Amino acid sequence: MTNAEAYDRGFAHLSSHTVAPLLALACTSRAPRLLDVGCGTGVVTSAALALGAEVTAVDTDPGMLELTARRHPYATIRQATLPELPFEDEQFDAVTGNFVINHVADTAGALKELRRVLRPAGTLGLTWWKADEMTATNVFAEAIAAAGLPYDPPARPFTGNDTPPRFTALLAGAGFQAATVETLRWRHQVDLASWWTDVVQAGGARFGMIARQPPETVESVRAHYDRLAAPYAREGFPVCAYLARATH
Repeated sequence: MTNAEAYDRGFAHLSSHTVAPLLALACTSRAPRLLDVGCGTGVVTSAALALGAEVTAVDTDPGMLELTARRHPYATIRQATLPELPFEDEQFDAVTGNFVINHVADTAGALKELRRVLRPAGTLGLTWWKADEMTATNVFAEAIAAAGLPYDPPARPFTGNDTPPRFTALLAGAGFQAATVETLRWRHQVDLASWWTDVVQAGGARFGMIARQPPETVESVRAHYDRLAAPYAREGFPVCAYLARATH
C-alpha cells in the first residue's frame, strides 16, 4: 500500500498541473455526475467539487481512499480497480482519470468499461505521461542505475498504447466519438530534497525499493540523484503529458 501522505506531497502535486484542462470539458453542465477514476489523494475530486460536480471517486488503494474520504466528505468514495467498476450502465455525465490509464494492463477493456458507465453524449478525459520526457521521475531511475543497484522495474503494459495515434484508435475501437489528444508540457518546480523524500517515502511500485536498501546503498543513490537533479533546481523538471478527450 502506498504512503498516501507522502504521495500527496509529491506525486499528487506533480499531477495537479493537468487537473484544470482535464475538467474543462467535463464540468460544462450544472452539477454533472462525475466519476474520478484512480482518484489517488483527491486532486481531481477536490477541483470537481469546487466546480459544483457530484463526484464519485474510486481507487484501488485503501490508504488513498481513506485520505480522500477524510478530506472530501461530500464525495462518494468506492474501492474499485479497472477494468471493472461497481456501477450501473450510463450512470455518469463525465468520467476523468488523471494518470490512471497508464497503470491499467487491459487498456481496451478499461476504455469499454468507462464508456459503459457514461451516459449518451457524456465526456471522457484521461491523462498519461510521455515517458521519455518525464524528467522528474527519470532522475530516480538514472540514479539507481548510476549506483549500480540491481533494478527490475515493473512492467509497463501501457507502453504499446501510449502514442496519440494508437490511443485515439483504441478510443474509437471502444465506441467513443470525437477523440482528440493534446500535449501538455510544463516545469515541475519543487525543492529537490523534498522531492527525493516524498517520492522515496511514497513507497510506489517503481521507487519504493530505494527505501528498502541498506543505508549505504540509499546514500549512494541519493548522491547520484542530487547530481542528476541539480541542473533543474532553479527552473524545475521539464515534464510532458498527454490529455485525451472523447464523448460517448
